[in-house]
Amino acid sequence: MKNPLLFAKRVFLLAGIYGLVVIIPLYFSEHPQGIDYPPDITHPEWYYGFAGAVTAWAVMFLFLSRDPLRYRPLMIPSMLEKLLFPPAVLVLYLQGRLPDSFLPLALIDFSFAVAFFIAYKRTKNVEPS
Repeated sequence: MKNPLLFAKRVFLLAGIYGLVVIIPLYFSEHPQGIDYPPDITHPEWYYGFAGAVTAWAVMFLFLSRDPLRYRPLMIPSMLEKLLFPPAVLVLYLQGRLPDSFLPLALIDFSFAVAFFIAYKRTKNVEPS
């Protein structure tokens, strides 16, 4: 893609939409989570705190998609946000503490981290219009 701003806009828009699509249902599925992944959730404040933090990041990605140059410094913590989950999932999986179904989610986050890095590098020398 020749236009680095268009790439950044699309990557962060996709990440924001994906984040909302994946996280918003958590607000309505506390009980089913306990059934699908026993035991029941014993600390709902952690559960909803996680959902709220990830929702906030998804909204931030949407802001980034609107004006990547203006918000370019926020691409750095965005990469960090996407890079923290995959190693945790891998370690927990290797310890037998997570089912296989979490591995694709970690891979998706890692893929977004790579795409965010590419967007960050491509927008380095772009002049605001």
